[in-house]
This record gives sequence, C-alpha cells and structure tokens, in this order.
Amino acid sequence: MKHAHLPLWLAALILLAPAAHAGAVEGDWMTPKGGAKVRIAPCGGKLCGTITWLKAAVDKAGQPQMDTRNPDPALRARPVVGIAFLHGFMPAGADRWSGGSIYDPGSGKTYDSKMSLAPDGTLKVEGCVAIFCQAQIWRRVN
Repeated sequence: MKHAHLPLWLAALILLAPAAHAGAVEGDWMTPKGGAKVRIAPCGGKLCGTITWLKAAVDKAGQPQMDTRNPDPALRARPVVGIAFLHGFMPAGADRWSGGSIYDPGSGKTYDSKMSLAPDGTLKVEGCVAIFCQAQIWRRVN
C-alpha cells in the first residue's frame, strides 16, 4: 500500500496546474515596434494586463496621452499609462489562455481576446470579432 495516496497527489497536481501555469505568462511584455510595455498579473483569480509604459507617453503639448476615445465620457480624462486593458484570461490548455478581453485605447473598442505562449518565448495576443482575429506578437521584457 505504499502508493495508496498516489491518486490524491495526482489530483492535487491537476488542480494546481492552472495556477502554476499562469505564471509562465506573468511579467512585463513589449508590444510590437516597442510602442508599449504591458504587465500581466493575476487579478481576481484570472489574468489581466496593465499598460505601464508608452513610447509616445505625451502628446504634442507635452501632456500625458489620455484615453480620449473611450466610449465612457467619464474615462476620457484618464492617462493611458496605468489602464488595465487586458481582462479575464483563464487557462485554456498548454500555454494558452482565453475568455479574456482587450481594450484598444487607440479606437476606444473592446474585443474578445486570447493569448498563447510560443516555444520561442514570445506571446501571441489576439483580439477577435466573431471568428475573425487579429494578432500581435509581444516579447518579454527582462
């Protein structure tokens, strides 16, 4: 009976796998062309992402870039740096997360989103409308 507790250990590993797996994508990421830095971290049992840096952080008048295209007028005066624009991602398999949404401050629109970690360590982030998705490849920032 040396292995009597094996099923309990196996069940514990399966239950803990999503939490451990989420850590693979947590951290700082650079968007294409170095336009923004995003920090992905747990929030409310899911994964979210916050803009922590912008290449063009100020406008022509030297003021912080604001969320001027937000559909909610009350949010248009908030700076883009600091916006939590990725929300609600859950593990969806090996190196994949889905069920999330991504807000585009450039257009003021929010899209369904999914993410996948590539073997080379890059992160594919997709914004989708129905079955049509547009992807970006993000690189980890050390």
